[in-house]
Amino acid sequence: LAQVHTSRERVFYLFIHSRAMGAVFSSCGCGDGLSALLGGGAKRRQTGMGVVDAAPDGVVEAQFQRARAGSWTSPLPKAQLQGAASPGGADFEWCEEAFSLDVQPAGGSTPAAVKASIAADPDARGRRVAEASFASPGDPRAHFLTEQLFASTGTLPKAASSTDRQLRELKNTATHEMLKKLPKHLVEATGPDGQALRRRLLNGATVVFFTAGYPGKRFIFERARDMGVKSVIIEHPDSWARALVDDGIIAKFIPIDMSQDAAIVFQQTLDAIRALANDPLTREADGVVTFCELSVPVVARLTEILQLPGHSPLSVDKARDKHWTRAEMKKAGLPSPKNMLIKGEADLQAVASEVGFPAVLKPISGAASLGVKKVTGWEDLQSSYREVVTELNSLVVSSGALVKNDGSGTGVDANKVMDCTILMEQYLDGSEVDVDVVMSDGDWRYAAVTDNGPTLEPYFNETWAVCPSGLPSAAQKILKDLAIATLKCLGFQDGIFHVELKLTTHGPQLIEVNARMGGGQVHETNLRVWGIDLVEETLFCGVGIPCRPYIPSREPPGGAVAYCDINATRSGTLQSLDFLKPLKGKEGIVWAKPYIQAGTQVVGPQDGLPTWLAEIVVQKSNAQEALDYLFELQNSLDPPIV
Repeated sequence: LAQVHTSRERVFYLFIHSRAMGAVFSSCGCGDGLSALLGGGAKRRQTGMGVVDAAPDGVVEAQFQRARAGSWTSPLPKAQLQGAASPGGADFEWCEEAFSLDVQPAGGSTPAAVKASIAADPDARGRRVAEASFASPGDPRAHFLTEQLFASTGTLPKAASSTDRQLRELKNTATHEMLKKLPKHLVEATGPDGQALRRRLLNGATVVFFTAGYPGKRFIFERARDMGVKSVIIEHPDSWARALVDDGIIAKFIPIDMSQDAAIVFQQTLDAIRALANDPLTREADGVVTFCELSVPVVARLTEILQLPGHSPLSVDKARDKHWTRAEMKKAGLPSPKNMLIKGEADLQAVASEVGFPAVLKPISGAASLGVKKVTGWEDLQSSYREVVTELNSLVVSSGALVKNDGSGTGVDANKVMDCTILMEQYLDGSEVDVDVVMSDGDWRYAAVTDNGPTLEPYFNETWAVCPSGLPSAAQKILKDLAIATLKCLGFQDGIFHVELKLTTHGPQLIEVNARMGGGQVHETNLRVWGIDLVEETLFCGVGIPCRPYIPSREPPGGAVAYCDINATRSGTLQSLDFLKPLKGKEGIVWAKPYIQAGTQVVGPQDGLPTWLAEIVVQKSNAQEALDYLFELQNSLDPPIV
């Protein structure tokens, strides 16, 4: 211990010594006292489910037992049956008022600027792209958020080649130094002891979060605080996350004007992270992460330059470009639907002959759900292509917002900052699933399958989901295999991924790869059903700690979780949120949350992309029971739209 200098390292080495000597301690009883010293007795801890009782070893005790029903496949490479059951119970969260986009932020700034951090995150449900404010009023320039949403990667630095990436060495951060001094088998151990060790390694680390996302992601920073992380958030000056410093949740908030172009935002962020080394509150950053899709390319480039753990920018760029993803899969011999780029109306005949019908049109750069549409024949393709291109070309960036051109001559044409190339690909029939993957050291360590309900065509709005999957185990396996093989062919080594696929009549097919934890209900679902905390695993990856999640029982410890988005069935004005009130107090409901406020103009499927009104999450003993209950609740609702 004479060579261990920091208090973080001293506590850590004492912990390691106790684990390595576990057999000796167990024979004399000393381990009980040391466990009490390190972990304390039974305590209460805050989770995404509310406050729950935690056992002395840090494993949350079971709230109730659930019978096995249906077919499921383990999300782990091999069974790990250790420890108690994972979180259970259903702590009902009732929200009668949606978050107000026009809330006055701390410091008296203008309400319009608050929307910047929300628009940066497509996970913010119920908000149409054209309604989200991207920057401060009066700024007509193309800037960071518009670049990343419509022309990724914009003016960001180019990605290093695969060869140059292989030659780079990681910086000797405090976490990296501790990892080098530890036996590999201890750090990579599965089970509760291994996870406890990795949590000890993370404790005290400084982690930078580039952009905070929408306010519903507050739980991420609360979880980081609970794990002893010194969190630094870099965001627009008027972000809601600024108040997290006064709340004692994060260590530091660094304001950067996101209305600037991506190159300037990137350089200022890089300088700010480097300056942390001279701040006694934080010291040098151990890692940089994000939970926001549009920020993934930025963070990959930051970590590459800073020599910190993170995704290869080249892999991220391949994943975000749908056409590039398909090309890489084809080279790797993986199944991929027919697809072809449309750069102009002159290409339509050739593309139709190559791809065939039915097919799907989608902007190559991705813009949430904007411009995604199913086409069923030649005439439909012609009219739909014109509709999509006209919609994209009719938008302008005005006062920092993407809005319809009103003919006033203000603003910059969006097509000057947006790649309007359209990808047409073969329509995929069959069941849609999500696979949430944890990769570490070049291989998968966790992959859980969630079934998705049929989307509302032709705009592909999501409807419902249930976990664990009800598909046969063999079907789940081939879907997981394709998700993992796709990640590997794109060059990913470590990280958390949300992969969307379909099980078609011709086998499994990829929809898209998101190189970060899924938004919405994804974290809560994996935590409740499997006991796996994807925030925790993201933080491990972010500082270079190996991920080895484990599931503590033979059955899905939390039974099943099902959730749905309530779509507007017709266009009009939502009169009130009273349609949700009958759900309050019902057993088995985890939460019911409105996405929008009363008085909001909504769109039905007859007039375009339907508006999400609310979400409902339920938890039951098995997947079919959860899904049946969800449908019962959904069918009982009649949103007052006039």
